[in-house]
Amino acid sequence: MWCGSDDSIEEFRNEPRCGVCREHETVIDEARKFMGMYGLRPIGGTLQSDDEEEREWRVGARDARAALNQIRLPEPPDPALVRKSMRPKAARIVKAFEAESAPARKASAARPRTTSAPAPTPTAAVAPAKKIDVAALEQRVTGLLDQLTKVDSQIALAEAAQGLAARARLNDLNGQKATILRTLAALEKARRSAGA
Repeated sequence: MWCGSDDSIEEFRNEPRCGVCREHETVIDEARKFMGMYGLRPIGGTLQSDDEEEREWRVGARDARAALNQIRLPEPPDPALVRKSMRPKAARIVKAFEAESAPARKASAARPRTTSAPAPTPTAAVAPAKKIDVAALEQRVTGLLDQLTKVDSQIALAEAAQGLAARARLNDLNGQKATILRTLAALEKARRSAGA
């Protein structure tokens, strides 16, 4: 936890973070993805850009990083305080689970037991499986296919170029294409498991 705020604490990258910190980190992550997608220089010390959109991403990431550095505590807060701030969320999850499983427990309590075996003790709560939103899945697949088309056209351009930089760009584009194809395969698997 960076800032010591107890507002809307949730796990972010295996670490408890407040809503403001998560928002700033998301801006930085999106800027990194944009730079990586187009093979641009990583975000960092300078705002030098080839076009206005790249500059907007760099400025946004710089401002988010500055805001994070400004609210960061010199020393991390006490772990007990962090756990305490996360308790309301845990309590909401437990209440929701209890509300969902209450009818099932009442039905099982109404049946008489015929054996003398002790009642099983409840184990850790298991989150119910979420239904897959097929429309959102199809929208994501469409976006990935568009992205794949762009990467393929960039690969064709990079293959025509010569030199070490062109080879590095081609390797990067092939890596992006492989990632997109793996994601598409995972989405297809999810669609099939949903029965759509």
